[in-house]
Amino acid sequence: MASHGEGNSEAEREKRGAALNSVIAAVFLTLFKLVVGIMTGSLGILAEVAHSGLDLVAAVVTLVAVRLSGRPADEEHLYGHGKIENLSALFETLLLLGTCAWIIYEAVRRLLSDEVHVEVNIWAFVVMGVAIAVDWSRSRMLYRTAKKYDSQALEADALHFSTDIWSSAVVIVGLGFVWLSERLGIPGLAKADAIAALIVAGIVVYVSLQLGTRTVAALIDGVPASLREEVAHAVRVPGVLDVRQVRVRRSGPESFADVRLTVARDTPLERTHEIATAAERAVREILPGADVVVQVDPVRSDHEGVLTSVRMLAAQHGLGAHGVRIYDLQSGGHLLELHLEVSDTLTVEEAHRQATAFEEALRKTLPAIDQVTTHIEPTSDGLIRKEASGADEARVREVLAELEAENGLGCHPHEVTVRKIGGELQVTFHCAMDAELPITEAHTLTERVESELRNRVANLGRVVIHVEPPNGERAA
Repeated sequence: MASHGEGNSEAEREKRGAALNSVIAAVFLTLFKLVVGIMTGSLGILAEVAHSGLDLVAAVVTLVAVRLSGRPADEEHLYGHGKIENLSALFETLLLLGTCAWIIYEAVRRLLSDEVHVEVNIWAFVVMGVAIAVDWSRSRMLYRTAKKYDSQALEADALHFSTDIWSSAVVIVGLGFVWLSERLGIPGLAKADAIAALIVAGIVVYVSLQLGTRTVAALIDGVPASLREEVAHAVRVPGVLDVRQVRVRRSGPESFADVRLTVARDTPLERTHEIATAAERAVREILPGADVVVQVDPVRSDHEGVLTSVRMLAAQHGLGAHGVRIYDLQSGGHLLELHLEVSDTLTVEEAHRQATAFEEALRKTLPAIDQVTTHIEPTSDGLIRKEASGADEARVREVLAELEAENGLGCHPHEVTVRKIGGELQVTFHCAMDAELPITEAHTLTERVESELRNRVANLGRVVIHVEPPNGERAA
């Protein structure tokens, strides 16, 4: 499979080749029409000469634009050089509109004057027939390449040459009426050449205004509202609560999309990443090869549980929360109780101030809660930890061995760790229990073990007991 760089090189070569072929065709047609226009004196053909001349200039500009727009992004052009194609299309539009003004002026002058003579011969019809064949061939080639690589510059060239087919057909009709006027002796039919020129100018003005509108829109980063709505609908992948912002811009053939989504704030980080990736893929299905940036904002969802709300709000205040309980009051309201963990470096006043601020925020977040009671406790995260003495650890292990030997406890402690924190002992160990034992009974048993341990070991602080089945399978 070709690399991305090789694919870009192939695209640039094909686009340049199409633009160069367009230049060669424009040179041939301009010279051919000029010779025949001078020979016949046909304003319709001379109008086509001017039109082809501008097409030649436009083709050269397109060739240069395609070359320059293919340059990669740099420090001064973070979105690349694709806008150069849009500028070249705008330049073509201005050239065409200026030429149309001259064609209209000359056509009106000839319609009001009887001094103009048009000599119709076979070469007049030949040059226009050749022009139609060449324009049809190169417009198809340019359209194919423009569609393949999403090039606005090549599309503008293709649009010009496809309209040239119709304008050339109009000129042939005008020349036919002039020829009939000479054969039938009806002078009024000779004016058909000037009328044909006006029709050509009208076609070119119409096409130029359409192209100019699209070009200006691209230069000011305008996109169809339908495209934005399509992208906004596509990024509503599973897990997205809302789409806050969708911005799309084009730079030549390149597309850029910035999307801002919301997800539930308790969504795991890995799942959030999966949601963002799915949104990127959805955008690229609409805009192939687009540079997509997805921002994900965590928000409180309508279906968020009370426990999650309490814990998330506590984390926002730099606190920890556990032991959350909700009770129905006789008055019909609800009481919420919880243990609130604060830094153990705080004073009572500082800890109470933090708890009060948290309680006030909690009432605003959960208006159904009438009363909030918090049990403030230190986290012990800021204390200096060190290994307990050998005597302390030996005492803890001795007590655990005694408890294991006692009937009814059913706990087999192992992987015992003892540390001293702020003058207190912290004990952590694993407790093997019957694998079929309900977790509620297992918790009751660990509470009994902890209670007995505290009764027999002095200065015992935090106790952490990890419950696991006898085979050693542990919870993650």
